[in-house]
Amino acid sequence: MQISKRIGSMGEPALLKYYPLVDEAKKKGKKFYYLNIGQPDIETPQEFMSTVRNQGAAGKVLSYAEPEGVPELRTEASKYFRQFGLDYSPEEILITNGGSEALLFTFLTIGNPGDEILTPEPLYSIYKEIAKASSLEMKGIMTYAKDGFSLPSEEEIEKLITPKTKALLITNPNNPTGKVYDRDEIERLKRIALKYDLYFIADEVYRDFMYDGLEYVSPGQDPELKQNTIIVDSVSKRYSACGARIGFIMSDNDEFIYEIRKLCQMRLAVSSVDQMAAAKLFKLDTGFFDKILREYEGRRDTVYEKLGHRDDIIAKKPTGAFYYVLKLPVIDAEKFIRWMITEFGKDGESVVLTPANDFYLDPENGKDEVRLAYVLNQKDLARAADVLLAGIDEYKKEHPENIKEEFKK
Repeated sequence: MQISKRIGSMGEPALLKYYPLVDEAKKKGKKFYYLNIGQPDIETPQEFMSTVRNQGAAGKVLSYAEPEGVPELRTEASKYFRQFGLDYSPEEILITNGGSEALLFTFLTIGNPGDEILTPEPLYSIYKEIAKASSLEMKGIMTYAKDGFSLPSEEEIEKLITPKTKALLITNPNNPTGKVYDRDEIERLKRIALKYDLYFIADEVYRDFMYDGLEYVSPGQDPELKQNTIIVDSVSKRYSACGARIGFIMSDNDEFIYEIRKLCQMRLAVSSVDQMAAAKLFKLDTGFFDKILREYEGRRDTVYEKLGHRDDIIAKKPTGAFYYVLKLPVIDAEKFIRWMITEFGKDGESVVLTPANDFYLDPENGKDEVRLAYVLNQKDLARAADVLLAGIDEYKKEHPENIKEEFKK
């Protein structure tokens, strides 16, 4: 018997592979600061929790929900998104098992085996696996830490277009870089999408996490892109409800919505309990997120104050989401991460990071970079940053063979 090449080619997320090492170190009494995964620590709103409890106690049968999603959730979501200039009716919104299913269904609907999707690198690592499961190819638009991960010129992006290119895909704000694409960059991609008749997929699960008063710009706001745009969203990050697995697909393209609905029908339904609870989240006061945004902006600044001024680290201050991509003085970040877990300790403490080469299509890229998720409170983040810096300094002394020449002393 054999496993399909499609699934056999898929990888496992790097952010999880160090846990066996962590577990062994914890048995010896070491404490870790987990900066490797984007799990918000903000309390999930009680409106969600109480609805789950009430729904669970109501009636004797927990029935299937509608394949497209329960009407109340689609209606409340439609009202919510409209305040961002995303004018989608409930009929143009489909509910999915999280943003990942929304992306999987989108890839399966828009492309045939071998077709290509073009996206900025570094990219959300799960895109690679969703593409492999869909028999599609991801192609990268390379961006760089020294440039704040800004997009290259329109001409450079066009060079990557082939007859097999079916879509442009952005994560805005970006995971893993924290980059927010500005109006000029969105317009650049718009012109390319229209010129080559491409879908423009915008993964906007971090939409609310934008700092410094930046303007929110989405292809979903542009009337000229109505037929091209597909918006993917989720309640996971905004409402600290990752376990609810409630995602959204939105589009004005009637043919796309009609066809992708078949996949919703195939998997029957999303959890009816979670959908009803999620509908309550969209009824929260519009100021609900203000305090949370200030907290995350403070967390970002805490990390930058600690790391942003080191000569041996490139740590451009991100403007969205809750991640940094840090370029370290090391040659191979994976070796450094393992050493931090298994050998290093500052007063019995260390940190867990994610190697950033997992966020590139070619794992040889980003080998000297890590992703840091600032999802801890500011006191713990400050301590974690101090531990990380101490680790870098000690690693330079112990492992000069893994340090770039310009940073050796």
